[in-house]
Amino acid sequence: MFIDRIEMTVASGKGGPGVASFRREKFVTQGGPDGGDGGKGGDIIFKCDNNTHTLSHFRGRHHVKADNGAPGGTRRCTGKSASATTIIVPPGTQIIDAQTGDIIVDMIKHGDEFTYLVGGKGGLGNFHFKSSTNQTPTYAQPGLQGESKDIILDLKLMADVGLVGFPNVGKSTLISTVSNARPEIANYEFTTLTPKLGQVNIGDYDSFVMADITGIIGGASEGKGLGLQFLQHIERTKTLLFTIDLASYHEMEYQYDTLKVELENFSQVLSTRSYAIAMTRSDVMTPEEASKKASAFIKMLGLKETSKSKYGFDEDIPFYEQVADVAGLFDKELPFVVAPISSVTHKNTKALSEALFELVVQQR
Repeated sequence: MFIDRIEMTVASGKGGPGVASFRREKFVTQGGPDGGDGGKGGDIIFKCDNNTHTLSHFRGRHHVKADNGAPGGTRRCTGKSASATTIIVPPGTQIIDAQTGDIIVDMIKHGDEFTYLVGGKGGLGNFHFKSSTNQTPTYAQPGLQGESKDIILDLKLMADVGLVGFPNVGKSTLISTVSNARPEIANYEFTTLTPKLGQVNIGDYDSFVMADITGIIGGASEGKGLGLQFLQHIERTKTLLFTIDLASYHEMEYQYDTLKVELENFSQVLSTRSYAIAMTRSDVMTPEEASKKASAFIKMLGLKETSKSKYGFDEDIPFYEQVADVAGLFDKELPFVVAPISSVTHKNTKALSEALFELVVQQR
């Protein structure tokens, strides 16, 4: 089960109480107070671990409390301090204050630790309160209370490239072809009900991470379909890949415009990301039909078809590649590439991966 949002209460431990005791030994007169201090309460610590991928281990767990410190002992013995309680979260988890909505910390890198709540201090024993005027103090301090907070754990996946497209346009098939991800693939809409991450290998040493989310429909930014639930998972991606279905009953222009509008409505920042466009399912129509539709779509975008490919796109169907300026920079307002692909026959999938990798490297 994939769970990406959890509400819970966390509390650090209470400090142990100090002890009021007196030294009483045979042949020792006027032993005096010897009550020890209480131990410190346990802290609440969050730790980022990339071996964890979801928040599902918190299912049904709505309260996390650290242990209390132990009471002090006689002979000035300090009570044992409680161990910290470490909460393991996957990379991309935001810890949010449930009352204010403020982001407390963003856990991004593997191994990052954040001490959120500090345990209560242990109380002082009566040894600390003896004086010339009070040689037999009979009181000791109680331990200080720990802190308690209501928080939200919000997981936003970490990926280099995020796939966006209508339902059933071939996103899952594409990510299963170019990466090590193995999502469910079926011929019906909303097959993808949980986000999937896949590593795309480029050569022997280079790679990038691709994220597949559920299909976006008109009104997704307002909660229609499964849009709001999963649009957040591509918020962190610096590069988007629009998947436009060549063979869909939806016009390609309509698909593209709808996706752009929903992204902009959801997040102004997300709508300005660098992007590329893959025209999927070119294998279900004749080359002539695919060429005609691809050419018309590229012209609709106000672009000019490219004659020679830098990344190895087949030149039998029209495609577009952006050319860097003199300084080697690309225009983020224009698509990096627009190319027809077929995940079934692997047409142009390798070239698309190469192009996306170059775009990812620039964003990094």
